[in-house]
Amino acid sequence: MLLYIKYMVSLRCKMVVKQELQKLGLHYVNVDLGTIEILENITDLQREHLRNNLKAYGLVLLGDKRKIMIEKIKAVIIEMVHYSDELPKVNYSDYIAEKLGYDYTYLANTFSEVKGITIQQFIIINKIERVKELLLYNELNLTEISYKLNYSSVAHLSNQFKKITGLTPSYYKKLKKKRFGNLEDL
Repeated sequence: MLLYIKYMVSLRCKMVVKQELQKLGLHYVNVDLGTIEILENITDLQREHLRNNLKAYGLVLLGDKRKIMIEKIKAVIIEMVHYSDELPKVNYSDYIAEKLGYDYTYLANTFSEVKGITIQQFIIINKIERVKELLLYNELNLTEISYKLNYSSVAHLSNQFKKITGLTPSYYKKLKKKRFGNLEDL
């Protein structure tokens, strides 16, 4: 049986879900971002307990098919941007449609209707969050980051970063250094 969970976007979330399943005596086959596959059928009481227990961690057990589809789309994008070593070289639309087994137009229309933004905007927001993360770790320079995240150029990445955050990547990096420096002086 498959269950879908909203806001399940990290490895820590997966650990929490596994713990909650164990508390309820449910045996899982797979716990992935946004989905759980369990061996047995879940009773209404178990479902309610799981819903309440997950809610305490900011996670939501889903039931609505459209919301489930949105979470699947988000999980594919988050996995692609945040947890893959390299972004796919094909169009994101083709990648998402292939991963989910649906026509991209259907996915895009459903996503836009429910979320109020396009899939492309959601991808850009996640890519910029990933850029911020990579800038903070200071392991890659901007050229390497733009290559890793499939930007056509450093200028394109910088323009998109400024459009979303209001800051240039270099200014963002300076702000973080200054902030961390101040914390170390305490």
